[in-house]
Amino acid sequence: MTNSDTSDGSHLMSIAAVERDCGLPKDTLRVWERRYGFPNPLRDRHDERMYPADQVATLRLIRRLVEAGHRPGKVVGRSDEDLSELLRQVGVPAVQVIGAEARQVLELLGACDAAGLRDVLHATVLRDGLGAFAAEIGPGLAEAVGAAWSRGELEIHQEHLFTEQFTTVLRSAINAAQGAGLPRRRPRVLFSTFPQEPHSLGLLMAEAMFTLEGCLGISLGVQTPIPEIAAAARAHKADILAISFSSMIPALQALAGLNELRALVPETVEIWAGGACPGLRPKPGVSVLRALSAIGPAVTAWRAREDEGSTPE
Repeated sequence: MTNSDTSDGSHLMSIAAVERDCGLPKDTLRVWERRYGFPNPLRDRHDERMYPADQVATLRLIRRLVEAGHRPGKVVGRSDEDLSELLRQVGVPAVQVIGAEARQVLELLGACDAAGLRDVLHATVLRDGLGAFAAEIGPGLAEAVGAAWSRGELEIHQEHLFTEQFTTVLRSAINAAQGAGLPRRRPRVLFSTFPQEPHSLGLLMAEAMFTLEGCLGISLGVQTPIPEIAAAARAHKADILAISFSSMIPALQALAGLNELRALVPETVEIWAGGACPGLRPKPGVSVLRALSAIGPAVTAWRAREDEGSTPE
């Protein structure tokens, strides 16, 4: 090892492992290292980056704060105590908003009770409806789980368990809504994320909201190469491409990808971008939806334009 060597390599993680564990792209880790001096990885005999456990724990805290809207330059390099205090300010309100559901979900995750978690999520959808679950309850639960993970109350496998069960329940509800007499008519909406974006819950919640508006959704899942999204748009005769970005994706990277996609699809295909990436902004041929609640009005406006035979500005 170079830098401050360690005798116990088992406590070190590769950059690929940190990317999976923390949800931070490799490019982001390298940029922060160069720009802020953190993280400060060791190097193995092949000069590959290896990250000590304490740095990985700090990166988990930073990730949650960036997702909550903090700029990396304001949080990277701060002490764990400062980061934890900021995180408490962010995380507590999310739990308060959803109350009993959050506590129950966290207890079930703590017990690794997959079946119980699935039953609770399913019952919540039935009680409150798909719209409320996708637009309000689901995001609150995801935030509470993420905050608990960052505080060290949950392991990464438990956060993954939540993601899988949440996806199963919401996908089932979307499929049921599509077959429950909702108008299977345009717009045809194609859902995906770009290759650097592995997060799927935001995309799935957006699909639920489009479904409730009577749209026909076709999901490609996450991390689809941009030329393949364009090819799928042609194959499925999509009217709208819905692309989701988390706060982990640098704004310049997101905007460059949207430019590339815009150049590959016909002008008649609209591109709608959304998610937590703070640098997203509308541009010619690309609309930005700041919240899930904006989907309904946007679909209504789309139909009005179609009825008038016009195109968006």
